[in-house]
Parts: sequence; C-alpha cells; structure tokens
Amino acid sequence: MKLSELMANNIPEADYEGWVTNDDYVLAIAVGEAASEDDYEVVQMGISGLDSQMNPITQDKTYIRAGQSTMKTGTQRSFKLSGDRYVGDPAQDYMLQHGIKYGTGNAVVVPYVYFCILNGKGEKGKATIIVNSDGSGNAGESSALDIELKKSGDVPEEYTYSAGA
Repeated sequence: MKLSELMANNIPEADYEGWVTNDDYVLAIAVGEAASEDDYEVVQMGISGLDSQMNPITQDKTYIRAGQSTMKTGTQRSFKLSGDRYVGDPAQDYMLQHGIKYGTGNAVVVPYVYFCILNGKGEKGKATIIVNSDGSGNAGESSALDIELKKSGDVPEEYTYSAGA
C-alpha cells in the first residue's frame, strides 16, 4: 500500500494530545523509483512487530575529583520488523528480493519516513536493509521473517507528513 493510500482517510492533527499505540506509527520505504514520500510503500502487511529503537552511542570516562562521566556521541536508529511472509506486498517483496538479501553497500540503502499518524510528526532518512530471516518456522505454521533497517549516512531530518508533499 502506498503512503498516499494509507493517508487518504487519515488526516493528522498537529495539536493532537492523547495516548498513542504502536499501530499509530507509520514506516514507509522507497521502493524502486518513488518520486515522493506519497509513493513510498507502507511496511505493514504481515508485520506483527515493528520495534523502533534509538540506540545511543556513549563514551564513559573517569575524571580526577569529578568521577565517572558519560558523554553521548551519537545515535543509531534501527527498526526491527517481525511477522509473517506475504508474497505480493510491495514492501516485503522489495526487501526480500535476491539483490537486497545478498546486496551490500548503497544497493541495500533506502529512503524512509517514520511518523505518528495522529499528528504527522516524525523523521525522514535513509536506512540499510538487513535480512536476518526470509522465512522460518515449523511445518503448518506461517513463514516468519526477521528484517532490520538501520540508519545509514546523515542524521534523519525532522519530518511532518503533508499530503502531496
């Protein structure tokens, strides 16, 4: 499903206040030659777990008379996807194609947007696709997948969803 299709019936409210569930977050990736964010494919079909992590990078030092001090030197954003394989979903088909599973370098880097569907606020950046499992499980069970997307390159930009942006 394209981001524009998902958002056709979801209008973010910039001043939204209230509880948020994991279903209120959207991760969408550029598949092929996506012209704009509206053309990005939403990562959702068959996905039961979307674990977005902010993995801080720190350095600990001990100073004379001041003791131990921690300095944050960076953040590595990552998304861990788990769920069941659905053949025919453009996002899954793209991430699980041969060239991505075995690819390296820029060949496995995709632009993404990640935001809250309720207020439209989030981030826009690039991520490396890492396929850990493209189908596993026991006989008679759904074929499970395990994919990670990790920030690549510059720090993601602040992003606010706007239809037709």
